[in-house]
Amino acid sequence: MRMYWVVNFQTINMKKMIPGNTKIEVTKDGPYLVSGDLPLSEQWIVTNAGGDSLEYREGKKYPAQPQYALCRCGQSANKPFCDGTHAKVRFDGTETDSHEPYLKQAGTIEGPTMLLTDQENLCAFARFCDPKGKIWNLVKQDNPEARKLVKHEAGHCPAGRLVIWDKTTGKPIEPEFEPSLGLIEDTEKKVGGPIWVRGGIPVVSADGKTYEIRNRLTLCRCGSSANKPFCDGSHAA
Repeated sequence: MRMYWVVNFQTINMKKMIPGNTKIEVTKDGPYLVSGDLPLSEQWIVTNAGGDSLEYREGKKYPAQPQYALCRCGQSANKPFCDGTHAKVRFDGTETDSHEPYLKQAGTIEGPTMLLTDQENLCAFARFCDPKGKIWNLVKQDNPEARKLVKHEAGHCPAGRLVIWDKTTGKPIEPEFEPSLGLIEDTEKKVGGPIWVRGGIPVVSADGKTYEIRNRLTLCRCGSSANKPFCDGSHAA
């Protein structure tokens, strides 16, 4: 089944007001223009000996800037920043995401106390959903340990592909983020992952239309996603 009765994602976890100049603009066949002094840092995926994703570890922090341009084609020699290479390689950055709200695209799995919504084409392949039997199975279990794991695994999904909802209140259970950007680094796959956008930062398409504002999402920075501007895990393929 699909659920439409829950709270719209534009109201989720938006307790802090974001200044009007804070946004990410997707430029036509070019970089992401970031405005609003947004913090930027590396976010390394920490794994165990078996390769399971466990936590994030913050790496390099970049100095705050009123505005900066982040590479979108994946070929800049000055990553994570744009150096103009997109023009030389004739990067095709055509946006292919439908602009449809998350809840209209997500499927739902119902558990005893929680619902799990899942929009598969947003998968950033961070793999926090896999340990201890996989979140799609865990949400169906009725015990404290399973509930704890479900909250952890869904909350660590950087793209917001996976969201859990309290069945009693109909409200999402979301991590709290300050508006900030993370550069996901995949230690297991040894590849650079997407840009992790946190805290309800607006993303504006090249045609001026704002995508649905969400608490967390991931933007492609390898240039290969079939769901631009969002990551679809192509970097790890």
